[in-house]
Amino acid sequence: MARQDSEDKRLWQLEQIGFSYGGQAVLHDLDLVLEKGKCYGILGPNGSGKTTLLDLLCGLLVPERGTIRFGGQSPAGWQPKQLARKLALVPQDFVVRFGFTVREVVEMGRHPHLGRFALLTKQDHNLVDAVMEELAVTALADRPVTRLSGGEKQRVAVARALAQDPEVLLLDEATSNLDIFHSLSILGTIRSRVQQQGLTVIAALHDLNLAGFFCDQLIFLRQGRLLHQGRVAEVLQADVIREVYGVEARVRSDAFAGCRQVSYKIPGSEG
Repeated sequence: MARQDSEDKRLWQLEQIGFSYGGQAVLHDLDLVLEKGKCYGILGPNGSGKTTLLDLLCGLLVPERGTIRFGGQSPAGWQPKQLARKLALVPQDFVVRFGFTVREVVEMGRHPHLGRFALLTKQDHNLVDAVMEELAVTALADRPVTRLSGGEKQRVAVARALAQDPEVLLLDEATSNLDIFHSLSILGTIRSRVQQQGLTVIAALHDLNLAGFFCDQLIFLRQGRLLHQGRVAEVLQADVIREVYGVEARVRSDAFAGCRQVSYKIPGSEG
């Protein structure tokens, strides 16, 4: 019975995944199990394979070797609209080349739930309004998205993804263009959905302190290989940071932040 319960929680199963770009290996023999209702942080140096892993999880890429199962089947086996109802991706660089308003862009998140030629219902509009309020973009509703700052565009991208009402949210450096207030606000909003609605989040991150604040489990990659995976308290450790990033760090439980936090030693500094 316990084994059955454990299997029921599995969302993704990756076995011996390998992937290359132009003959250059990016991921090597990756084995990974990701469960429902958790927030996972994918961490590692530039070029370690974080974005590639996200693209494989959502079916934008197909592995050269190994197997990926999402909900028991390959992502490629899902109909695109079915997959869009379950997964939402916030890319690192959110680009809209036409002058849609902010409201129109957020409303696009509802399209996977609509029938052909169907219009948004009152319920859809209410959901869009609520998400825009949560992400503090209501005041931008009528502004063309092409005229927003990078940080504003990123908040709109997150709003569109949440308007999609997905079971899984994938974030690729989604807070990289945001100031600390909006980073914490957005991650806090998403975190509450993990806790209250069972949302599953897979987030590629650079900031270890944000990861400590936001995530249940951390996945450390280096040169396309999985080095460590586990609960934050288990793997956010000085020796792991040294192995993955090659820097000296001190990790402590911070009562003010309410989570583990990292400080770094500048190479060559005394003390």
